Amino acid sequence: MEVAGKILSILGSLGILLYGMKILSEGIQKSAGESLHKILGFMTGNRFSAVFTGLLVTAIIQSSGATTVMVVSFVNAGIMTLTQAIGVIFGANIGTTVTAWIVSLIGFSFDIASFAIPVFGLGFFMTCFQKWDKKDLGEALMGFGLLFIGLGQLTNSMPSFDENSMTFMSVFTDRGILGLFAGLFAGMAVTVLLHSSSASTAIILTLSYKGILTWELAAAMVLGSNIGSTIDAILAAVGTKVNARRAALVHVLFNVLGSLIALCFFKPFLFLVDVIVPGTVQENITAHIATLHTLFNVINTLIFLPFVNQIAALVTRLVKPKEGETPDVYRLDIVSSGMKDATELYIIRGAKEIGKMSELVFKMFDVFTQCLENRTSSVINSGLEKTRSAEDYADQMQEVLSDFFVKCSRNPLSQKSQVHVTQMIHIVDDLENMSDECNCLVLLLKKSIDKKMKFEKNDLECLEPYVELVQNFLNFIKEHIDSHITEEELSVARELEDKIDGFRKNLKRIARKRLEQGADVKSELLFIDLVRHIEKIGDYAFSISGALSMMK
Repeated sequence: MEVAGKILSILGSLGILLYGMKILSEGIQKSAGESLHKILGFMTGNRFSAVFTGLLVTAIIQSSGATTVMVVSFVNAGIMTLTQAIGVIFGANIGTTVTAWIVSLIGFSFDIASFAIPVFGLGFFMTCFQKWDKKDLGEALMGFGLLFIGLGQLTNSMPSFDENSMTFMSVFTDRGILGLFAGLFAGMAVTVLLHSSSASTAIILTLSYKGILTWELAAAMVLGSNIGSTIDAILAAVGTKVNARRAALVHVLFNVLGSLIALCFFKPFLFLVDVIVPGTVQENITAHIATLHTLFNVINTLIFLPFVNQIAALVTRLVKPKEGETPDVYRLDIVSSGMKDATELYIIRGAKEIGKMSELVFKMFDVFTQCLENRTSSVINSGLEKTRSAEDYADQMQEVLSDFFVKCSRNPLSQKSQVHVTQMIHIVDDLENMSDECNCLVLLLKKSIDKKMKFEKNDLECLEPYVELVQNFLNFIKEHIDSHITEEELSVARELEDKIDGFRKNLKRIARKRLEQGADVKSELLFIDLVRHIEKIGDYAFSISGALSMMK
């Protein structure tokens, strides 16, 4: 019964500690959340300010997990770049060590109840005033008080060091490097289970203070807790865009590689900590652990910070976009010392990029046709997410490729290549305009669902041959995008354009007739908009045909 009582007491103390951390973090985030989001959004101009931002935000909210989740969501939304996110993640790892210092300096120095209970009481009374804007701060104070009440109870509940503890420790300490890896995995497992490296570090500090953990084993467990802390970023990245998944991988690589490096130099690392911290390990083990936690993350950051761009390139190579997923950022990777030596070759490379852009845009039209065939809310919402992402990417391609071709045109070129470059700029513009139209078409379908517009069964079915005709035109462009169009083939393109124009006029006539017969005005106007935007895609396809015919 005594053992069961001890276990329940430890679990209860741990519950109070974890709940206190949760309330503390949530209270601070609610009271300063908007400001913290602004800090994350604006204080990431370079790698150093990004590190400082991550450190500051995490030190304030007492949760590196919350910071990395915010970072992943910001990257997913396009608010933060991958390289900015890397710096913030580095800083968050340093910021999370503040908790260890608070616990080390306050938690074991004097009677915790003498200040923790008054702090909790003050926080509680602050929450009682519903109209007071400091209510969230009161919750944070309650969390702070509970954290140390739980820590005090945990310390009192832990058995003191005895022969049984020594036997338990020998299982790890007598096994050399295997024992260290066991400690590493134990720290990682506890952190994954608790979803908080701060909480696991507080437990390690308590166990060490009571003499249950040796200095070496506690150090290994702290390293493991850093690896375990990546669980929140991993979970937050599930189902996100490719760059958000890359940001989560950076967090994993940073902590795993850093921990492995620390294990390789384990003895010198512990010696360095012992030199920095006054007193022996036995006299001041909690300060040693807190110093190790901070020093590990600072050294880790100093090692990896100069290689932010290389790390970004590595995770970009490792994490590829899923099939059908549009990448977040377009880059034209051409190694050049000024583009003068091999401009003709660069033009060929640019032409291949146009092929990629056309493929992207034609897939957008395919998404529209799928939404038209299956006009349900789930299909259209999914389609709109795809076309929005692709349209943003097409905008980037248009900007980068246009700038690239303009630079090419400033270099000495043959007359033929000069014509090619000029026409390629026109094609890129037409493809970008086409992407706008495709996205607009899916938006119109979403509007028809959201506004519950009434269409008769035949109303949208009459669009099918019209859409099929435009699809045929796009297939024609797809076949010739990498080659010259002859006069005969241009005549085929002209025929397709004329047929599309004829269809447009006929469909508008049908819509007007339905209006005269009392059809829903908003529905028919939206139908006419659909017809108009589809016809514009045909216009841009014909314009591309004309440009290709000039590229002899």
